[in-house]
Amino acid sequence: MTNVIHISVSGQRLELRSAAGEVLFSAPCSTGAAGTGSEPGSGCTPLGRFAIHSKHGENAPLATVFRARIPAGLHPAASRGEDAILSRILTLRGLEPHNANTLSRFIYIHGTADTARLGSPVSHGCIRLSPQDAATLFDLVPLHTPVLITL
Repeated sequence: MTNVIHISVSGQRLELRSAAGEVLFSAPCSTGAAGTGSEPGSGCTPLGRFAIHSKHGENAPLATVFRARIPAGLHPAASRGEDAILSRILTLRGLEPHNANTLSRFIYIHGTADTARLGSPVSHGCIRLSPQDAATLFDLVPLHTPVLITL
């Protein structure tokens, strides 16, 4: 049986659960400041069923900044004050008609330098984790792992 990543928007929490429902990993996260939805350019976090489409950053230092899913240096020098994507990236493929554009919207699970605001909806639509939590989750899940994002 397959493990499933559950993301609660109302709880601002990500959990990796076994098929039996046992919590294998749990971490505070941040979802979209603009709320939920699938409209391109909205900054919203999409809801529904997804799968891990690709993984980026294996063995990269936790402070690695990514641009277009490619390592661009270490934070803070490489981030130039931007909202940096750090540590690891798990891209999401939407499995339902309303969220099928998730890949083209570049909605990821990724690390952030803004760890003080984890637990609050402050992202541009992605699911943010601490760099360490992003690396831990990255190592725990294979490609095609199911993801469920709910209110």
